[in-house]
Formats: sequence, structure tokens, C-alpha cells
Amino acid sequence: MSWNNYLEDNQKRFVGELSDFISIPSVSASDEHFKDVEKAGEWVVARLKQAGLKNARMMPTETHPVVYADWLQAGEDKPTILVYGHFDVQPADPLDLWDSPPFEPIVKDGKIYGRGASDDKGNMLAPILAAEALLSSTGQLPVNLKFFFEGQEEIGSPTLAPFIKENAKLLNADMIFSSDGGQWGENQPSLVTGLKGLVGCEVTVSGAKGDQHSGMHGGGIANPIHALSHIIASMKGLDGKITVDGFYDDVVDLTAEDKKAVAKIPFDDENYAKELGVTETFGEVGYTTPERLWARPTYELNGIWGGYQGKGTKTVLPAKAHAKITCRLVANQKPEKIYELLRVHIENNVPPGVSVEVKQLAGSANPFLVPHGHNSSQIAGRVLHDLYGKEPFNIRVGGSIPVMSMLLEELGVPATMFAFGLEDEQIHAPNEFFRLESFMKGQVGYCTVSYTHLRAHETREDLVCR
Repeated sequence: MSWNNYLEDNQKRFVGELSDFISIPSVSASDEHFKDVEKAGEWVVARLKQAGLKNARMMPTETHPVVYADWLQAGEDKPTILVYGHFDVQPADPLDLWDSPPFEPIVKDGKIYGRGASDDKGNMLAPILAAEALLSSTGQLPVNLKFFFEGQEEIGSPTLAPFIKENAKLLNADMIFSSDGGQWGENQPSLVTGLKGLVGCEVTVSGAKGDQHSGMHGGGIANPIHALSHIIASMKGLDGKITVDGFYDDVVDLTAEDKKAVAKIPFDDENYAKELGVTETFGEVGYTTPERLWARPTYELNGIWGGYQGKGTKTVLPAKAHAKITCRLVANQKPEKIYELLRVHIENNVPPGVSVEVKQLAGSANPFLVPHGHNSSQIAGRVLHDLYGKEPFNIRVGGSIPVMSMLLEELGVPATMFAFGLEDEQIHAPNEFFRLESFMKGQVGYCTVSYTHLRAHETREDLVCR
């Protein structure tokens, strides 16, 4: 039996297994679900063993566990592939907006509904099933294969970096494919070539020892909200340019080739603004909206609070005012350097009569940029062309996936995002779903990567592995 026939004959069973997987409420953000994250990890270990993988085991970190397995019988002269994914999920709140219970999956209209269906349980199960199909139909794999799945991606992988560092030899590979990600559309494939990094800080401006009567003390002492507003306004101009000294120093600007690739992707500014309910787009001058969204650094004010927030008027001078700021970074910006630039700018722009405290927020991530001509991305591009009958768009993403830069830093290998979720599948929102057609595409895609494309290489030296 061919692997194609094996996949077709077992789809009903595979969908049932995905349903069982989704039913585990592995919410990493909730302490009460820590055991469920472990239970999901145990489920993955059992499924890897069932597929025929070796050395499948759950491994501890300082917080949520990871899962590892391998099949290394192709020989030392064959390339080693590492497949990444995550088995933790976002909280399901608000529950009253779900049409069916989030951890009681249902299949309807060719889609499976439930928290984690698309992000990332459906996508990460697909390569496991692909390995099973190849092993069951041929008795072997054409490459050496490793699986690495984590249970903390949805909380920013806070303890994953030291684990990867300590286990770099175990995870070492010639190519890395990430099963966390998606495609541009049902009929249009895409390859992600860049992700933004992230750094954030919380600013607290303090004035008097407590809230003061604005009639008695207005004009006599500084108002922390006024002071904070001044500081915030000093960091970004009305032209969209960030005015923090040194902020752009390390930015790798878009090349003519990069701009051409972005321009190929259909993007309607007017429709984009209309869908978001704004009058027009806005951002850094000199760049198109897609260029700003995907390939330019940003400075955003995520929250601001202080003083009286209730109904009506309370005439006070607040004692404190607070703001949360995050910056999305691009190659080759470093989170620690950008945080330091923000801190220095803030402290240098404090008005008289107040003091300021700046604290870095947890969850920093380095930006990630795939080099041109990267081997696994070229192979993935050919597979996507075969699956969809058209060339994939080369896109960058404004979001951050910390593990991508962690793997690059410790293993020296840029990962290729090879997953099949779609933007409309309500990830992180009520009524999340995954198309069963995409579930099947993922299985076929991973079989095609290893069996059709990588098998053609006689030895790992045939590949430019870095």
C-alpha cells in the first residue's frame, strides 16, 4: 500500500484522534490546567509511539513540559529533519460566545470545531500521521527525523530557551520545519520569510504621596497623567516615525527584491481600513501599509491608566499614572538594546515635579528572518506548488514566535513554517475550527517533503544545511 492510499484509508480514524486530542483542555496560561497540559503531552508521546517513532518521551522544563521523539535509522549520511509544534492552547473565554463547548469537538461542514483545532493541534498532528503513513507503507523513512513539541508556546515559551540550550545536541538537525503557522488562503499557498521580534515595558509616573484635590492643588504640583502624556508623545511623531534616538540603527531595510515580493501580494488599503472600521490607514511615511505591517519596526501604546475611572466627575490630581508599551522588532534589532533605548529616552524626558520608573515586561523575542535561497524553504515552496498548483507568496508576519529565534540561536538553523491553518479559523477566539481538507493537506505535504523531495538527495552533503 502506498502512503497516499494509507492516508486516504485512515482519515476517519485520524479525525477521531484529532477530536480526542482537542478534548484535552491544555490551557498553559491557567494553573488549574497544568495537569491537562501534561496530559496532552502524554497523549502526544503515545501517538508518536503508535506511529512508529523511537525514544518518544515527555521531558520537563522549569515550567510546562516538552515532548521529544526520533527515528534515526536512515543513516548518518542522510539529512536529519526536526519538526516543531505545540500542544498547549489559548484559554477558551468567553465561553458564552461558543456555539458548542470548546473542549467537546464537533465535525460540521468539513470542519472540526474546538479550542486548539487549528492552533496548533490539527497542524502538529499532521506530520506525526505522515510519518506513520510512510513507516506503515514502506517500513522506513528516507531521512532521519526528530519531533520536538512544547507545552508553553501560548504563554511565550518562557522556559524553553534554556531547555533548547541544554539539549542542543539532542535537537541538532540539518533542517527544521514548524507545524505552527498557516497559508495565505484556501487556494493560495504562502511561505513565511520573516517574523517580528518583541520587547515591552511598563512606565509608572509618580507625583504626590496620594490623590489630591484638583481645586486645592491644581497649578501647584505636577499632574502625573500630563507628565506621562508628554513622555508618550515624545516617542513617536505624527508622521509615524519613532523618535527614540538609535531606534532604527540596526534595522535591515527592505531591498528592492523584498519590496517586489511584498508588492506581489494582493492588498487593498481601502478595504483593509474598512474591515477594521477606521477612516484610513496610518503609519511610517515612505512605506506601503503591507511593508509597515510585515517588515518595519513599530512602537505601540497598549494600555494607559491613572486617576479616576468611574462614572461622573471626581476632581483629583492622581498620584500615579501608568502605561504599557510594546515594540515589534525586525532584523537585526535586539530586544535588550531597544529596551535600554526606551528607558533612556523616557528618563531623559521626565517633566519637573514627578518621578518615573521603567520596568521591562516579560516575553521578549528576537526577530526572525529567513535567508534568501534557504534550503528547507525552497523544498517547502516546491511542495506547496505541487499541492496548490501555483507559486507560494513570500510573506512576512507582524507577530512573534519566540521559539523560531531560539532554535536559530542555539542550533544555527533557520526554521521553515510549514503548516496549513487559515486566517479565518478563529484561532485565539470563540468557535475556532480547522478545515479537514487542510488537515489532509498537511499530511500529504509532510509525506511529499520527505519522500519525494528529500529522498532525491543521496547524502546530507547535497544540501546546504545552514
